[in-house]
Formats: sequence, structure tokens, C-alpha cells
Amino acid sequence: MLSFRTELENPVVEQDIIKLEKQIRAFRESKIHDEKFRSLRLARGIYGQRQPGVQMVRIKLPFGKVTFKQLLRIADISDKYASHNLHLTTRQDIQIHFVSLDRTPQLWAELSEDDITIREACGNTVRNVTASPAAGIDPNEPFDVSPYAHAAFEFFLRNPICQDMARKFKIAFSSSEEDTAYAYANDVGLIPKINAKGERGFKVYLGGGLGAQPFIGALVEEFLHEDQLIPYIESVIRVFDRYGERNNRNKARLKYVIQRLGLDEVVRLAKEERIANKVKTYPINRDAVDQPVIPEPVLFPQTEIVNPLRYEQWLITNTFEQKQKGFYGVYIKVTKGDIHTDVARKLVEGLRPYVADEIRVTQNQGLLLKYARKEALPAIYNVLTGLDLSAPGFDSVADVVTCPGTDTCNLGISNSMTLAAVLEDLIYNEYEDFVYNRDIKIKISGCMNSCGQHGIANIGFHGSSLKAGLKVLPSVQVLLGGGTVGDGVGRAAEKVIKVPAKRATDVLRKVLDDYKTNSTEGETYNNYYDRQGKDYFYQLLKPLADLTNLKDDEFVDWGHEETYATAIGVGECAGVVIDLVATLLYECEEKKGWAEESFKNGAYADAIYHAYNVFISAVKSLLLDKNINVGTQIGMMREFDAQYVEKGEFPLNGTFSDMVLEINKHEPSEEFARTYLASAIEFLDAVKAKREALVQS
Repeated sequence: MLSFRTELENPVVEQDIIKLEKQIRAFRESKIHDEKFRSLRLARGIYGQRQPGVQMVRIKLPFGKVTFKQLLRIADISDKYASHNLHLTTRQDIQIHFVSLDRTPQLWAELSEDDITIREACGNTVRNVTASPAAGIDPNEPFDVSPYAHAAFEFFLRNPICQDMARKFKIAFSSSEEDTAYAYANDVGLIPKINAKGERGFKVYLGGGLGAQPFIGALVEEFLHEDQLIPYIESVIRVFDRYGERNNRNKARLKYVIQRLGLDEVVRLAKEERIANKVKTYPINRDAVDQPVIPEPVLFPQTEIVNPLRYEQWLITNTFEQKQKGFYGVYIKVTKGDIHTDVARKLVEGLRPYVADEIRVTQNQGLLLKYARKEALPAIYNVLTGLDLSAPGFDSVADVVTCPGTDTCNLGISNSMTLAAVLEDLIYNEYEDFVYNRDIKIKISGCMNSCGQHGIANIGFHGSSLKAGLKVLPSVQVLLGGGTVGDGVGRAAEKVIKVPAKRATDVLRKVLDDYKTNSTEGETYNNYYDRQGKDYFYQLLKPLADLTNLKDDEFVDWGHEETYATAIGVGECAGVVIDLVATLLYECEEKKGWAEESFKNGAYADAIYHAYNVFISAVKSLLLDKNINVGTQIGMMREFDAQYVEKGEFPLNGTFSDMVLEINKHEPSEEFARTYLASAIEFLDAVKAKREALVQS
């Protein structure tokens, strides 16, 4: 056993950590198949890197909130177990890299001492629930959405309905109609509203997502009362679990369920699931998120600003007055989203007297500080300047978003991190007036999967490759015209042209020069893009796609010295399909145990859903015996009826589909839980008997 502390305050967390240690040991002893183990560790935030033998660990920070103490704990963890670096993500998490798998239980145990989790940070689960970083201090917000984001995080963490979905599920809360959390680009996106009665609620968008094929979410509710928020999301997740594609990962998101079934049908199915929900109404505890302690007023010392012009730029672009009069929010622009652990410690030490003890990680990989007094801003600026964190232009053209790309990710095709830094330098050195422009956003991903959000960029790049004769060179796909319109409305960027990666700087110069020269006064970039049209920009950039004049350095990627070679591994953004019959039957026994335990504890809705998963895993095992691999759970039910029940190979009183789908015909009562669980156990016993007979024959 591990030597980690077991006197954790939360026994559920303690059990999670002990279980992970046991699973790692079983995997090392070849008692768990590697594909099954992959899904287990992903659900615990442990993600395989491009480099063999080490892991990326994603630390889940609901709506990006982290205290000074927690940030220091994460820095200590990175020093002890990882690479002395903290990487801020576009979903408001912190990632650390180069971690040994065997040390992850100890790492998790130490994180949990400061109420930090890695549970369900990766895998086929509800991912980190995001929110506008300015929530709580946003001058334009109808109300603070932080408690609602916290409620969603808390309700769905370890919830049986979302432990083994087709793929990941993302929820985002924007603080106002400005939609800084990108409601339109999430499975469920929410904009706060107050109705004519003064009641709180949300405008709801469904089925948004990025990836290789971005979808803009569809409006499904103009006003959903706050008490119905959690039940509504639960119903949608139940539909996704049942109808989501499980074989083809490229079609495994909610957006494709909507594309296949139609929006109206998905909404109808969600309504049908409501009867089985754990709760029919869910009042939100508005006090669940502790308010940060405001620093006491002090006599601030006279502070000398070495570069007054730079300071004025910083004030304009990186600070704003909060809705709490007399206080300011301060944004920190973090290049590439990377902060060395020593810098993180000095940041906390230097800022502690001047701001509240709450930091928010932002969607563009920066940080937001709260409750700074106006008199403290010069001192804060000097602290940040001493740490090289006072660059102006937060969320402007000069603030480039990027995923880790080929630095650590299995799916990276070409470099994104170095390219981001190069493009930022280009803006500061050649286009300094654009530091004030927040209309244009530049975003980069190392592949087409849009972890760097290129799919909603005004100017986007994603990693790719090109062939030039017998050689391959790193390239970027250029995308233009995406972005946020507001109040849940967004735009997907259009693919325009592919060029060698080393010419990305020339692409940016051409696009910005053209906009400066030919746009009308006050014309936004996207309006300009629409006026000119996609072909105009294709013709503008076409000379940069000419491969007849390649130079030697164009066969070397950004940040590298060696000649480029494509090396794409297996992606782990979600679990893989587990199709081993023995593993499935083992899972059935495990899920049956969970169902029985939940029933014993009076958690009847959980017991019912665990029993449902017993049915699904059991029927999948028999289908695989006939080499039938169906992509959706609803399809498995129908196929089992066709292949086994209707042919008399597995006699039932009625159809298997009707028996299993009793789940959404009843309230989650003790009586129904007892009956449904008994049916699942009886069915599992019959499946095991049939399986044994097949093996013996």
C-alpha cells in the first residue's frame, strides 16, 4: 500500500485515491487490460503524454477559482512530482506534466489536503464546469453565476449518469450577454437572465462544441428558472448517455446526437427523462461559494513607475472597475499559459497585501485578481513587472491562446507554443496599436481538435503538414471569421488556406495590414471579413501557399532544430471503446456492487442508474460474442432484441428494450429501485450462464 496520508477529511476522496492505487497495481500486474485502465486513469485526470512513460495530470478547478493557498499547493506538487511548471488551460484548469503514473495517488492525496481534485478532469465525464472569470465582480452581470457553476460541478461529480458516457460533456456559465465563457461553444451553455417577476434563470444553448468540426449551440430555452437548472442538465446528460455514439470517437459528442436525431427530438427525449431524475427541482445555495476576503485598506507607499507609458497601456487594457465601486479587477496576461512554480510563489507573496485571496483562471489562459484598490494599482504593476507578467493587451490581438501542441500532446501535428510567443512578439514590435484591440482574437491549436479554440477565432491556426515532393514540412491551416457575437450567439471560423508553418507570421502581417488599409472606420474585423468574403482572403494569402520556393528552415518546425517528421499518437481526450467480453462482465459485477451499495444507503436514483449500466454492459458482452459492435446504448437494446430475444435465444417476458427503458417511466422510488435492481441482477445471472454455456460448447 501507499504511504500517503489517509486522515483525509472526505472519506469518499480517500476511497477514490486508495482505489486508484489498487488499479495501478493491478495494471502493473497485468490484471487490468491496458485499454480498460486507460479509461480508469483518464476519469481521474491522468492523461498520457507524447513522451513515453510519463503523464500529464489535469487539476480540476471549478469555474477557474483558486486561492493563494491552493496555488502554492499546486506549485509544491509540480516541484515534487512534475516539471516545475503550471500550464493554464482554456477550460480554467491547471495542468502539470512529466508525472510518473505510480506517484499519481500520492499526488492526488496531497492535493486533496487543500480541497483540490483531479477527479473527472479528463475522460468520458462532465469536464470542468467553466464560467466567466469576472463572475461576481462583472459590472454587467444580472447576478453572480459562480454558485450555479459550483452547484453543477458538485451535483455531477461522481454522479452515476455521467461516469461512462460516449465522450466528454462541457457546461459553461457566462456572467452576462457579453458571453465571455462561450456559451455557444459548449454542450450546455448558459446566459443569466432575470424575468419580469424578478426571478433568476438562464437562457440555454444546447449542442455547441469545437473539435475538428465546430458546431454553434442552438437556443432551446429563453428562460429556464434557476431551480430547474440542474434537473434540465441531468435530463440532457441522460439522453446523451443513451444515444451518444460509442464506436466512432469523431461522432461521439452531443452535437452529433442532435445532428442525427434533430434538436426537437433531443429536447423531447430529455423531457421524457425528467421523471427518472434524482431531483425535480434543485434550489441553488447562493452562499455555497465563499466570498473572498477583501484586503484591509492601508497606507500605500509611494511607488515609482519606471515606464509610465507602459503603465498607462496596462491600466487601459488589463484593469477594470468592478461592480463593487472603488475596487478593480486586474488581469494578468500569461504567455502560452505557462507559469514557473517559483514565479507562482513570488506572485502570491507580492500580491497578498493588495488583492483578495481568490484568483480566477481565464479562458484565454490568463489570471484575474479581484478587489484591488485604485491606490494599490501602481504597486501591483511593479510586482507583476518584476515577474515579467505586466505585459499590456490582455484578451487583445497580442494575447494569443494556444494548446501545448507537440510539446507534450499525443495528437499534436505541429508546434503551437513557440508560434504563439512569436506572434505575440510580432504584435508588440510591429503593430503596437493593436494592443488595444479586443475585437480580434488569435488562437492556435497543434491539431484540428481545437483545444486552443481556433474554431472560434477571428484569426486561427491549427497544426497540419504538407508534402513537397518526397519531403514533409510542418504547416498551419488558416481559419478566419470566427468569434463571439454576444448573448449566446457565436460564429465558427472558416478554413481559408493551408501554408507552411514558418509563414504564419507573414499570414498575420498580410491579414492585419489588409484590415488596417481597407476597413472602414469602426468596422469590426468580422464585419470586414463578411464584406470581403472568404475568396478574397484566399487570394490574398495564396502566394504564401506556394511550395516551389521553399527554404531549408521551412522543413524545421517552430521551436525545433531537427527536420520535421509527423508523429501522431493515439489521442486520449476521452476513453476508448472497451470491447473485451471478460472485461465487460467484470464491469457488470462492479456496477452491481455499486448499485447494491447505493440502494443500501438510500440513494435510489443512483442505484437505478448503476443497475441500468449493469443491463448495458451485460447485453454488450453477448452482442460481442456475435461480433456485433453497436455504437449507441439504445442501438444495443434494439440489436439484442433482434439477435437474441426475437430469435428465441434469450427468452424474456417482453422485449429487452422495454424492460431496460422502464428507467425513464418511473420516479426513482425505493420500490422501483428494488424492482429494477432485482431485474438487472437476474438478467446478469442469465447472461453469465449463457456466456458459460457458449464457452463450454
